[in-house]
Amino acid sequence: MKPNKHKATHSAEREFGGALGATCIPVFLPLTVLYLLSVCRSPAASVLQWPPPLPPAAHLWDPLAAVLIVGWITLQSFLYLLPIGKVSEGLVLRDGSRLKYAINGFHALSITAVLLLVCLWLGMPLGYLFELILPLAVCAIGVSYLLSMYLYIRSFWAPQHALSLGGNTGNPLYDFFMGRELNPRIGDFDLKYFCELRPGLIGWVVINLGMLMKEVDLRGSPSLAMLLVNGFQLLYVTDALWNEEAVLTTMDIVHDGFGFMLAFGDLAWVPFTYGLQAMFLVVHPQSLSTLGAAGIILLNGIGYYIFRKSNSQKNQFRRDPTNKSVSQLETIATATGKRLLVSGWWGFVRHPNYLGDLLMALAWSLPCGMLHILPYFYVIYFTILLIHREARDEKQCRAKYGLAWDTYCRRVPYRIIPYIY
Repeated sequence: MKPNKHKATHSAEREFGGALGATCIPVFLPLTVLYLLSVCRSPAASVLQWPPPLPPAAHLWDPLAAVLIVGWITLQSFLYLLPIGKVSEGLVLRDGSRLKYAINGFHALSITAVLLLVCLWLGMPLGYLFELILPLAVCAIGVSYLLSMYLYIRSFWAPQHALSLGGNTGNPLYDFFMGRELNPRIGDFDLKYFCELRPGLIGWVVINLGMLMKEVDLRGSPSLAMLLVNGFQLLYVTDALWNEEAVLTTMDIVHDGFGFMLAFGDLAWVPFTYGLQAMFLVVHPQSLSTLGAAGIILLNGIGYYIFRKSNSQKNQFRRDPTNKSVSQLETIATATGKRLLVSGWWGFVRHPNYLGDLLMALAWSLPCGMLHILPYFYVIYFTILLIHREARDEKQCRAKYGLAWDTYCRRVPYRIIPYIY
């Protein structure tokens, strides 16, 4: 079979800084992950300290870390292939087909939880993940690079209709970063869909558990702050996997190709930066009052309620607008035949799910106190990410819906935060 040398004719506007961004990001983001992990483990935990707390090269590699990363991905691949759960269809592709997806992420999480309980019962030192965190991150970064190179090379054998519209500019560095192929598969094994919710997301809560067990090793019991961080983030991951089918309508699956951007984000960025709070608490324990803890729990609860209710409303409307739970909502007709919600949660702000996400992110960081900015890295990063993603949504929706989108924006003027933004 010969490679498909036909060039895509789509002239999409280049994102993430174009070729320059696609050259710099794959270098600086992996270094950022290792730097943040190193700062978390340092006594000062200051992102501005000089000289920076850089680990010696010998601390970046451990054969055990490589074995754990390969074993972990193998385990999650096996669970992905189990014939359990239901099968759902994705959105219609450019060639008119619809791919099928195994919806069994929650089953994978549950089986993983049982295996972890067995490991704890057998006395396995899960707290040792704290010592291995840098080698584990190095190995995960390495896997993301290898996977991205494989994805780029194999994309030249993909049919034209299977390519991503935004990742085929002809610039190798940019296309490597964005991803040339939209839904790369090995047989029925969907590589992008698997990485989106499985090894990194479940790995995140496993690393959190390792940090909790390290705190138990050091102090005899987990702190209230550590329990809150673990509980909040476990709820978030459990919700994502329980509502796994909803990811089939997201920008990552529908629009973005599978390249370094998503591979690195899924396998390295998410598990090793989203849980910085738990690692911070191992070295920098915090005490929480009952009233303070109650306030943080309330904030997370409000954020989760907004996040879940708005996402459920949107997904129900996309899949079945005649359902009684959404059929009474006010909508605007568009030239595409689709309708835009202008009432309910989506008449409150244009992205109420982002608002809920940000409130939860703040609740995850508050247990770490107010003396260090490092535990708030996720809130700062996620705010920038969601504003950028909202801008991408805005461009796509304006191009797709035209005047109807302008009407929607007049009806719903605030993007994420009411009366502010």
